[in-house]
Amino acid sequence: MNILRRSWNQAQWVSLVAGSIVLLSLSLSLINANWLFLTAFVGLNLLQSAFTKWCPLIVVLQKLGVRE
Repeated sequence: MNILRRSWNQAQWVSLVAGSIVLLSLSLSLINANWLFLTAFVGLNLLQSAFTKWCPLIVVLQKLGVRE
């Protein structure tokens, strides 16, 4: 894990996590449509972070030692 923290920056991690959650929740929505709320939540979070320049995942990544 230490190798990944050095080679990837925070923006790359945010894209990876957000994209993974969206794809997972879209897949799960085939079983239960309520999973689409998770997709909407991730989309809204990405939208608000574009305007406020703050993302909750960045706080977690900083605590994990991921570079900017």
